[in-house]
Amino acid sequence: MDATTLYSIGELSRRTGLSVRTIRFYSDSGVVAPTTRSPAGYRLYDLDALLRLELLRTLRELGIDLATIQRVLDRRLSVAEVAAAHADAMDVQIRVLQLRRSVLRVVAGRGSSPEETKTMHRLTQLSGEERRRLIDDFIEGTFGAVDAAPASVAMVRAATPDLPDDATSEQVIAWTELVELVGDEDFRVRMRRTAGCQAAGRTLDIESDAGEELMEFTRQKVAEAMESGIDPLSDRGAPVIDDLVHRFAEALARTPDTEFRHWMAQQFNEAHDPRVDRYWRLVWIVNGWQVVPNLMPVYPWLIQALRNDRAAQSPQGAPLNDSKGSPADRRQGRPTSMWD
Repeated sequence: MDATTLYSIGELSRRTGLSVRTIRFYSDSGVVAPTTRSPAGYRLYDLDALLRLELLRTLRELGIDLATIQRVLDRRLSVAEVAAAHADAMDVQIRVLQLRRSVLRVVAGRGSSPEETKTMHRLTQLSGEERRRLIDDFIEGTFGAVDAAPASVAMVRAATPDLPDDATSEQVIAWTELVELVGDEDFRVRMRRTAGCQAAGRTLDIESDAGEELMEFTRQKVAEAMESGIDPLSDRGAPVIDDLVHRFAEALARTPDTEFRHWMAQQFNEAHDPRVDRYWRLVWIVNGWQVVPNLMPVYPWLIQALRNDRAAQSPQGAPLNDSKGSPADRRQGRPTSMWD
């Protein structure tokens, strides 16, 4: 093959694997114009035309459109530039396909209704930027007009949920619930109230006054009760909560009576709203963070048990039972997060 050799369409077809009809289309479109014509009027192509056709075929097989290929062949774009842009576009397509696959698995596993299927599909189709904007709007709309503690708001922003491209079925379900939650004005009010309490220094008073050891012991005992399936309103739950009430009363120099129990319930209720706890659990799932078992939301159980007067089995002002040792003696488990 030399630079002076001319090829007919048939010869180009044999060398490139493209059909005669396809080469004729590219020729008529001006993408690979004939070099000259034979005396009989047949199109003839030189070596440069052959090389252009081979590159054209490669780029088309990679999914690049004809207009972009024309710019490459005219040297207005380099192959490297086109390859980089096309690779980026394919990355987006792959992410979309991965999320679609996750949604389909959820639908198959849950037997989702058409409405739920459409909702999940719509929410997962949001781009990464759109998902971040949705959460940013929630944070700004919730805390923008509230004198919230900067550290608390910074923690919320640092834990922004980000649905991964290869999301699991659990993450898709959690993301769908999370989006519905942050769009609920009642939930925003609850989140604002929690932030307002923190800004006023009230939220963690009972926790800071009781001390880290007692709080960790409380989380452990309530988590154990929950894992054992103990109902906070049952007779089995009464000894657990009664022991905790006495320990808190000792730590806070209070009388372990009904009034004190209700005061404890109010303190924990203000600091740990169940829907706010749910928000953080969903954030953990969406972000793929490991959920430590003893970080389960224990406060809803604790609050219910405290408000159950039937559980108070000791007389008002009765001496505390020290037979089980101090919180430090019974301390077990791992450090916990401020969000549990």
